[in-house]
Amino acid sequence: MTRIRPAAVLAALLLALPLSVAAGPPAGAAPARVAASAAPPAAVRVELPRPTGSYAVGQDVLELVDRDRTDPWVPASGPRRLMVSVYYPARAGSGGPAAYMTPGAARMLLDAKLPGNTVPTEALTEIRTWAASGARPAPGRYPLVLLSPGFTMPRTSLTGLAEDLSSHGYVVALIDHTYENTGTTFPDGSTLPCVMCGRLRSPEDWAGLDRSRARDVSFVIDRLTARPHPAWRYARMIDPARIGTAGHSAGGAAAVPALLADDRIRAGADLDGTMDVPVPATGLGGRPFLMVGHPLPDGAEDPSWAESWPRLDGWKRWLTVAGTNHASFTDFPILLDALGLPDDGRTLSSGRALQLTRTYLTAFFDLHLKGVAQPLLDGPTPRNPEVGFHP
Repeated sequence: MTRIRPAAVLAALLLALPLSVAAGPPAGAAPARVAASAAPPAAVRVELPRPTGSYAVGQDVLELVDRDRTDPWVPASGPRRLMVSVYYPARAGSGGPAAYMTPGAARMLLDAKLPGNTVPTEALTEIRTWAASGARPAPGRYPLVLLSPGFTMPRTSLTGLAEDLSSHGYVVALIDHTYENTGTTFPDGSTLPCVMCGRLRSPEDWAGLDRSRARDVSFVIDRLTARPHPAWRYARMIDPARIGTAGHSAGGAAAVPALLADDRIRAGADLDGTMDVPVPATGLGGRPFLMVGHPLPDGAEDPSWAESWPRLDGWKRWLTVAGTNHASFTDFPILLDALGLPDDGRTLSSGRALQLTRTYLTAFFDLHLKGVAQPLLDGPTPRNPEVGFHP
């Protein structure tokens, strides 16, 4: 588990995006880069993999303001403000296409990784998603899963995972942690930058970030399950007795302090995140925990995972997915593969990596939030030879 890979993968992606959306290369581009794609630039249309569940997927975008908490990174800005995309089981054929990113957030992402670039914002805003904005909800009550992205990564990096979970009968709250990613757009039109990028230099800094994210998660739960005035118009869909949390990198690491601080969360999952807040000797109160990671060189183990593993006192699994790198559990490698671009350290296709991430995370929550038996989680299977189980 490393905090370097997402930025490296994203930089490679953004360097390549002009091939798919522009009539020609940006000024100063090397001729070899123009030849990197076999398809004409305008012919490349990137889309996320289709959700695999039986439900259509709806999406609402919420601004939530915690008036009891001053923003931890920019106190002068006032209360902590968050943007949250809520995905939910929906009635097919209702609503309109949901955008992947806002133009403001896309522009800041491009400018942060490629200062002075000429890549159009449409490179990111026009990525094909499968959720319908404002769709009518499907009947019933569903478990709630909170998703948190990696540090510097926008919440949209987990869109494919959020859409798939929702298609399997979950309400999913995908959180942008303000000032911790390249840009968060609010309804007033402002897009706030990554104030914390480059400022985390010690283990204590990282642990502080994870604990702050855990507070964000609990606040989102508060607002979505509040009675009689929840923040979301379809909050009646949520079963507050069935709540889980998961995330990638720092977002996954934040699952540990979230479980420690909030008894409402019944299960947690960490996708390749170093545990800056280790599992304490007293465990997690018997609650289940899933760890999914990429293989480290020479069979090494992340020390924080090795330390926390024996302390997990409930159902637990530690899965390693062969051929993946740190970003394989997000959307971004999908874009790299669509453009025919290499990605160092990854031999498993992005589609297969995301398929496995979706499959095992859904199985985990189906088992622990829905009570549906999942033999898939009992051990290795020939169907998924890439997935190894820690003894």
